[in-house]
Amino acid sequence: MTDRYAVIGNPIEQSKSPLIHTAFAQVTGQDIEYTKLLAPLGGFAMVVDAFRTSGGRGMNVTAPFKLDAFAYATDLAPSAQMAGAVNAMKFEGGKVYAENFDGVGLVRDLLHNLACPLKGRRVLILGAGGATRGALLPLLAEAPAELVIVNRTVVKAETLATLAQKHQMASVPVQGLGYAALQGQAFDVVLNATSSSLTAELPPLPVSVFAPGCLAYDLTYGKGLTPFLKLASESGVTRLADGVGMLAEQAAEAFAWWRGVRPDTTSVIQQLTIPLR
Repeated sequence: MTDRYAVIGNPIEQSKSPLIHTAFAQVTGQDIEYTKLLAPLGGFAMVVDAFRTSGGRGMNVTAPFKLDAFAYATDLAPSAQMAGAVNAMKFEGGKVYAENFDGVGLVRDLLHNLACPLKGRRVLILGAGGATRGALLPLLAEAPAELVIVNRTVVKAETLATLAQKHQMASVPVQGLGYAALQGQAFDVVLNATSSSLTAELPPLPVSVFAPGCLAYDLTYGKGLTPFLKLASESGVTRLADGVGMLAEQAAEAFAWWRGVRPDTTSVIQQLTIPLR
């Protein structure tokens, strides 16, 4: 019997999840059907209820419903609790299990696909929203020398830094700063987790942040050479990446959670990659 899964969002037509999970099912021999669900704003619970009643087994959750999914879940994994948001759900009887695999997907992309170890390195992450919050614990688990969160509203960065210090198992120094405080500082890995690339804007970032040999990584995918990546390139950075690997890796984590087998992501990443130029 074919098991049913879906991705829910608004808008939803742009989602690559059906392509990704259908490819995963083919290479792992899993019998699933994966579709897109457009939910009206304010109608998340109604659409999910109907999907569950019809036999749906699980869902990916995209904007703007990650907070709705957090409220809907009956059992929140630590990753979802830390992120304050949910991007994957699994339905078993009356239980709704919820995870957030974004941070794990990011770190796996950095370590395994890009061969960029984080241990002992200075890491800078731009933005203090949900993407950063979800990435903090997986990043810190890799024992960087330091993690700096920068945000236009400094208090948001400071709040996240305090939260990270409270929850992490290791003792990695974490700072929350404003952009002006970055002058003269250099980092080995610079991650853009702001929404600036969606609006073709450039974060107010001093070029000094890009250390020699730095990796500049934009969590947005499919936008080509974003203003952030262009700044990095013009500053001499040769290692540039967008979030397509993160997209594939978080999807693989969800697939493994649902089906008990983790698919290889190589072909999916190759298929979805857009040259950064």
